[in-house]
Amino acid sequence: MELNFDHAVSYHDGAFPPSTVDYPRIIQELLQANDALARYDQALVHLHNRELFLAPLRNQEAVLSSRMEGTISTVDEILEYESDDEDSGVIENVRSDVVETILYRRALNFAQAEMESGRPMSNHLLRSMHQLLLPLGRGAAKSPGAFRNEQNYIGDERTGIISFIPISPEQLNEGFDRLFAYIEKNTHPALIRTAFAHVEFEALHPFKDGNGRIGRMLITLMLWSSGIISSPHFYISRYMEENKAAYIAHMRAVSAEHDWTGWLVFFLEAVKQQAEYNLDAMNRIRQLYENMKSVFSEITGSRYAISLLDAIFTMPVFRNQQICKRSGIPPATVNRLTNALLADGRNLLKTARPASGRRAAVYSFEPLLELIRV
Repeated sequence: MELNFDHAVSYHDGAFPPSTVDYPRIIQELLQANDALARYDQALVHLHNRELFLAPLRNQEAVLSSRMEGTISTVDEILEYESDDEDSGVIENVRSDVVETILYRRALNFAQAEMESGRPMSNHLLRSMHQLLLPLGRGAAKSPGAFRNEQNYIGDERTGIISFIPISPEQLNEGFDRLFAYIEKNTHPALIRTAFAHVEFEALHPFKDGNGRIGRMLITLMLWSSGIISSPHFYISRYMEENKAAYIAHMRAVSAEHDWTGWLVFFLEAVKQQAEYNLDAMNRIRQLYENMKSVFSEITGSRYAISLLDAIFTMPVFRNQQICKRSGIPPATVNRLTNALLADGRNLLKTARPASGRRAAVYSFEPLLELIRV
């Protein structure tokens, strides 16, 4: 197919980082975004068991960020995969879109663990994340873990119309030197630094595939490493996916018109809206958890009711043996408790996949799934 460059915008040579920030224009948005993010972060800090509430949000993020790149999977599919292969680390007989979403989550978890152990943000860390993101599926043939050595383009694969031309491969290393010098040394407020770093990474477009997903991981990691959030658990892909056309248009306008201010306004609104959504989602999950304490105790009549509830909240699609492992409840007791939940008329637990041969049945906890499906 012949490529059409008639309306293509090229990388903004010499314009990063911008020399000034229009603080009068963006100060209100900056304050609101900081406030919303602080409220979300404080709510996380005061949670007794954060994993009960973060595990569902992480699965949402993996699904939504991958969906932006045309990878269509569901939270149910990701959780059902976990119920099959949580411990093996092997991905077999799984739809390719689900594979790509699972790998996204693995790459993000890896980056968070590496930075927690003291590894700095660097080219090498980004390449390691990329290598974990694309070892299988459609990106496996696109040099996982390596920066591109040829010119790439952003456009419509069906029509051949190119909308953006990233930096040339010859200038890529120099571009990354500027990016990391900015991340490490610039004194812009953390949200502004994160906004500029994200759009610059996307404009550099260093990999043959997976740039969008790595770039959105970078947002979480930068906010955390800068100290604006206390743990690496702020996920922004829902807002970006719901406003994808505006997201792309504002990034393109940075190179086309040097409109860094328009991008900042969009990004800060995205952070504000996503922080408010995350806080609301967390509160809805927490309320469900509190409501289910008495319900599980009533249905099971067991001293293990809360332990069972905790395990199911961190893995709402499960096999009984996984609940045993997570909760320490004896196998025979888990079988009895899940049977009691299945028999209850409120349809809290459903059979997602019946037992077959030597494979145990897979169950789904519907009240939580209804909150986190996207």
